Amino acid sequence: MRSVGIKVLNSRLSEYVRVAASGETVLVTDRDRVVAELGPPRQTRSPVLADVFLADAVRDGVLTPPELALSGPPPVPAPVARLDEILNELGEHRRDR
Repeated sequence: MRSVGIKVLNSRLSEYVRVAASGETVLVTDRDRVVAELGPPRQTRSPVLADVFLADAVRDGVLTPPELALSGPPPVPAPVARLDEILNELGEHRRDR
């Protein structure tokens, strides 16, 4: 375990990130007081950033994951209107102007 002051960390951040990525914990200090820890990600942590945010949001109860379908592709939503109907209405609307 290493410790580093904020000023030194700021100037050599890449070096300390590599140290943490290798598995070592770095204690960040401010006036000889530990204010943060920089360490490797948990083994269960996904390497993909979007997965991390989503997993944390689900764990915190901010998001609820959808229920999984039992089998088969997702259902195809029914169209709201046929294309020719939409184009006809659009043409009528434009003629009214």
